[in-house]
Parts: sequence; C-alpha cells; structure tokens
Amino acid sequence: MLRTLVRKDYERLAPHLESITFKVGDVLAEENEPFTHVFFPETGVASVTNRVAGGTVEVGTIGNEGIVGLGVYLDPGSGIPSRSFIQVHGSGKRISASAFSTVAEESPEFRRVVNRYAQAYLIQVAQTAACNRAHSVEERCARWLLMTHDRVGESLTFSLTHQFLAYMLGARRAGVTVAAGVLQKAGLIKYSRGVITVIDRAGLEKASCECYGIVRKHVDRLTGH
Repeated sequence: MLRTLVRKDYERLAPHLESITFKVGDVLAEENEPFTHVFFPETGVASVTNRVAGGTVEVGTIGNEGIVGLGVYLDPGSGIPSRSFIQVHGSGKRISASAFSTVAEESPEFRRVVNRYAQAYLIQVAQTAACNRAHSVEERCARWLLMTHDRVGESLTFSLTHQFLAYMLGARRAGVTVAAGVLQKAGLIKYSRGVITVIDRAGLEKASCECYGIVRKHVDRLTGH
C-alpha cells in the first residue's frame, strides 16, 4: 500500500513510520482491544481470526496490499471481536494509531486509498464466508496457499504448520493433512516439517475454487497491485 501513495502523502507518513520484523505468532491486537498501531506489511501475512464454539476460524488475511488495523481508521479507540496476529513471518512498517488518524484527517487522497482497501478487504471477507460454506477443503487449501504465495514476495517457500492451516480453513487438523497431501501428490506443492514450497503455481490455481480469482481481481483493481 505504501508504494501506491502519492509522494505528498508518503512524506506525511514517513516521519512516523517504524521498520518492524514480524515473527510467526506476534499478536498485533487481541480481540476486543483497540489497535495501538497500524501495520503496513511488506512481506509476510497477518491473519484475523474469530473464536466460535467449535474452535478458531480465520475471517481475513492481510499482506502487502493493505493494512492491519483498519479499525483505527473506521472507529478509533474501539476494539473488534477478532484477534490479529502474524501467520507468516516477514517485515514491514508500523505507525502509531494517533499519527495515522492525523494523516487521514489531513489528506483526502490518503482517505481515498484507505477506503478502496477497506472495500477490497470486505470483498475478501464476504467471499471467504461463501467459500467456507460451499467448497471442499482441498479447494480452500489451494485458495489460501495462493493468497499467501501472492504476499511473500518472490519466495516460493514459506513456513506454515498444520495447526495454523487448520485455523485458516476452519477444518480439523486431520482434514488439512489429507488436503495438503492431495495437493502434494498432484505435484503442486511440497510440504515437509511445516514448510510449504509451491512447485506448480498454474496447477494450484486450477485446483483452487473460483474464489481466489474473484478476490484477486477486485484486490488488484482497488489497491493498484
């Protein structure tokens, strides 16, 4: 997102930006707690999850197309019933919630960029809800791996445990093991000791449901990626 800003807006943000390394499991905000900072991932992936009676389910993922802490923009000082944490390690920038709000108040163009990202994120959340209801674990697994691969730069490899993947897909760990095994047997990925390597990107896209393409099209259009 930072690369899509006009120079004037980036210069407004720059004095307040702090470089940060994201480690797997780093919590950016607990459920019902307000964000103290807004995060701009450059590599790596953040996950937004909600707890339900049956366990933990992912409701959204965020990478270099957007920001973690959208609530600071929409309703400063309030929390949401979701937990935001790092799912795939990487790096990025962060800015205090107060400085972010000040820049948003000063710049209509910056607000336009954030508004467009908010729309892209809502599309992703809505499509994920539909996908979790309508598609198989294998299709959803392929979709999620593609979304993650899009966000880790040029790397074909990223770390991910079965337990994390089960959270992301809202499925039992045993079902995730079978789904990953199907994709690996098809020669699309290699999965060993919590490390996933994408072998056949085109094949993984064919194995995914249509949800990946729908979300990718709108995210690219709205965020300039």
